[in-house]
Amino acid sequence: MTRRALEALSALALVCPMTAVAQVGHPPQSSPYHDIHKGSSITFIGGYFMGNGGRAGVGPRDGYTFGARFDFHAARPLEFGLGVEYGALQRNIVDPTQPPGERVSGPVDQNVTFIEGLVTFNITGGKTWHGLAPFVSLIGGAAIGSSTPADRSGYNFGTKGFFAPTAGFRFFLGDRLHLRGEVRGNFWKLSYPPSFGAGTVPVTLDASEWNLSPWFGFGLGFIL
Repeated sequence: MTRRALEALSALALVCPMTAVAQVGHPPQSSPYHDIHKGSSITFIGGYFMGNGGRAGVGPRDGYTFGARFDFHAARPLEFGLGVEYGALQRNIVDPTQPPGERVSGPVDQNVTFIEGLVTFNITGGKTWHGLAPFVSLIGGAAIGSSTPADRSGYNFGTKGFFAPTAGFRFFLGDRLHLRGEVRGNFWKLSYPPSFGAGTVPVTLDASEWNLSPWFGFGLGFIL
């Protein structure tokens, strides 16, 4: 009897911890956390760029953007990506040779193509919380502006390097399909011709200035 009792107690000692562990947290089917499917992803994204044109008002201003992005996973919380976006933006023209009340005209089209790379940190790692996966990113690359023949002041946006701290989220509609929302702070350096620093435009300017523009984006992505 003693031997049987000891065997029964040993079996109970093994079963109880396993039962206790199983009861900790949420049952898998009702847990708020779910694994993100492993794999690279492609996202089609559109947005709205809220430029202010800089102090002279000749830099890129408001307009819609659209493009595509490819992300691949380096580790559970870390992703790298490449993207191309096109901005149908506008800007004003300032002509220093005209009288004060006639110097500013426009807006005119100032289309900008963004070629970008990004590194993303997923805040919840390899899981979603109630379908949400928040993230922070740092985006950088080259912004290539279209020419504006109507501007004879000597100003040209040209090609600019840019960087953009970003925060956002993905909301998963299933294992692979997700919505994406993000907000960027887009930084680039605007450079002005000598005539813009001679007091003949609305404000006297330095040769260049850093400019910050908010940029909102929304997209639909799929994990391959």
